[in-house]
Amino acid sequence: MSDVTLPDWLQALPDAAEQRALDEWAIHELGTPGLDLMERAGRGLSDLVLELAPTGRIAVVCGRGNNGGDGLVAARRLRELGREVDVLMLGDPGELRGDARNNFERLPGTPPAQFTAAALAGAAAVVDAILGTGFSGEPREPAAGAIRAINDAAEGARGAVVIACDVPSGVDASTGEISEVAVRADATATFHAAKPGLWISPGKDHAGEVRVVAIGIPPGGPADPRIGLIEDSVREAIPRRGRESTKFAAGSVLVCGGSTGLTGAPSMASESAARAGAGYITALVPASLNPIFEVRLLEVMTVTLPDAGGSLELGGADTVLQRAERADSLVLGPGLGREADALELARTVAAAAELPLLLDADGLNAHAGALASLAARNHPTVMTPHAGELARLLQTDSAAVGARRLHSAREAAAAARAVIVLKGDDTIVAEPSGRVGVSRGGASALATAGTGDVLSGLIGAYLAKRMDPFEAACAGVLVHARAGQLAGLEIGSEGVIASDVIARLPRALTAPAPSRGPSRRGS
Repeated sequence: MSDVTLPDWLQALPDAAEQRALDEWAIHELGTPGLDLMERAGRGLSDLVLELAPTGRIAVVCGRGNNGGDGLVAARRLRELGREVDVLMLGDPGELRGDARNNFERLPGTPPAQFTAAALAGAAAVVDAILGTGFSGEPREPAAGAIRAINDAAEGARGAVVIACDVPSGVDASTGEISEVAVRADATATFHAAKPGLWISPGKDHAGEVRVVAIGIPPGGPADPRIGLIEDSVREAIPRRGRESTKFAAGSVLVCGGSTGLTGAPSMASESAARAGAGYITALVPASLNPIFEVRLLEVMTVTLPDAGGSLELGGADTVLQRAERADSLVLGPGLGREADALELARTVAAAAELPLLLDADGLNAHAGALASLAARNHPTVMTPHAGELARLLQTDSAAVGARRLHSAREAAAAARAVIVLKGDDTIVAEPSGRVGVSRGGASALATAGTGDVLSGLIGAYLAKRMDPFEAACAGVLVHARAGQLAGLEIGSEGVIASDVIARLPRALTAPAPSRGPSRRGS
């Protein structure tokens, strides 16, 4: 078994090459005609069109490859059901080959016309069947112009509903990257399995609701995907307290951080670790600020460290390392601040601590441009950056990270030999081997200060329970999102604060995902 084989709690997301291998396996090894695969794909696409646009004219925009062939099947079935359908071709239909050509010839009614932007006017729905999963790079004309026209047709209160075929044109199905322009779909009918680019931003923001259509490819096959969606079943791997458990058996977590104006961060990380099931939590905090923590943290022990003006001094590193000898995990960085001594303490402790380590906030910033210094650690390391923090670690800018989120997370994981949790609605969990877990997201309530500290404490607790670091990070991301969803449903997303999320962590261990239907302009 490959060291990157996905566990059963990750729903496989085959990339373009892997999906192509599965298609070829079904056709050449199993004897499934490619025409049958295309027929099932097009019918599934038409079903989604009927659901989202039960009335009105439909425009199907087809490219010259198999993606266009899927669109032609959908157009044929929609016409057979009595719908008014305009089929608009990009380029010369004479260039169609194979199964796509066959379905072009089977199309009943009015022959396809050449694409024009004007032909989209007044359409209730537009089907994007221009570019498929094999696309990467920058769309060329006439595809680029058609993509812009589709997006224009969708604008406004009475704009067309847009349904993408397999992947929105312009989105790299393997990575979610967008070079220039891409269709913004309300929903995407994708075939056999979802692709990484439908769940990783910026592609995720263009895909709308993702509907997987079975096309007759059985489980198994030659592909061994390395990327998967984090499923609820990951929670089954989280150790629970038994009748014979003690507070130490449930996991001992250290949280080191805090500075003037930033006492909330280590407090929330500590409270989160407790709500996540850790049995014993100790906050290592600036001595001058200890009265604040003594009042706030009733269930958490505190240990004071030397500080100057509320910022930790390097001399406290020995105490942190001594405490680490009797703990199960260390959360380092929440509220640390960016004074030189505090950052040096973070580097010193991270290098020498012989226990699972979670680095967040200024614990990450302390290692800006020095990811490789963490690679020598002999114990698990998990890092939880947002795009800006990862940009500093990689010595680039946040826009570059945002444009290539999957690549950036994998690059950092390999350089640091650590598990990277790149936060966002599509939170990406990457380990050095290249294996990746992706969050479904959908928890807008988490867009508030302090929820990153909640995630740090949560994963810190799971590390203290001796979970595998990749598994701990994926479980933490899933439970964190569920808690955010619960808080949003009960309070309203706009009013949620981080402590609301902490309070719902226990219920998030069992709560199902809320149901969500198609939504305009994104997922």
